[in-house]
Amino acid sequence: MTLRLRELSDGERTDVQRIARSHTLGAGLIRRAQIIVHAMGGLKAERIATRMALCGNTVRYWLNRFNARGLDGLKEDVRTGRPPTYSAEQRSAVIAAALTRPSELGLPFAAWTLDRLVSYLSEQGIAMRRSRISEIFIREGLKWRQDETWFGARVDPDFAPKRGPSSSSTRRRRPAA
Repeated sequence: MTLRLRELSDGERTDVQRIARSHTLGAGLIRRAQIIVHAMGGLKAERIATRMALCGNTVRYWLNRFNARGLDGLKEDVRTGRPPTYSAEQRSAVIAAALTRPSELGLPFAAWTLDRLVSYLSEQGIAMRRSRISEIFIREGLKWRQDETWFGARVDPDFAPKRGPSSSSTRRRRPAA
């Protein structure tokens, strides 16, 4: 038995032809619409397959789906994909811990590092790698604070007065003329 395309309404006919000629829609949808256009022209599944460099089963699959569902049959079915590795609650716990000062949690250090955060979270029952924590921060737009460096800006604006004068053993330079 040969596979035949069902009768199309005028609206379906124009929509399929519009989709087949589109330059903005997805390539897969356009290709599937072109299969239907070829079938509207009277070509059989094997001839469409050779003309479009497709497998005959693929052409028959999309023709059957179009016959059963109409234009909606040309769209891809939604695929669920892999479920998220960590729940929303776990991700929010990571963010909440990172935004809380360690001293407020009774920890003996003043700032988080990824290793310290991994250790703390594992104690809380959330086993998560450094790379995953980093990905969560990136996705949320969070960044580690920049550490105070010898050459960079100090976190404490009153650092110089607190530090006091330079050592008396250091010779003063004469001002330039």
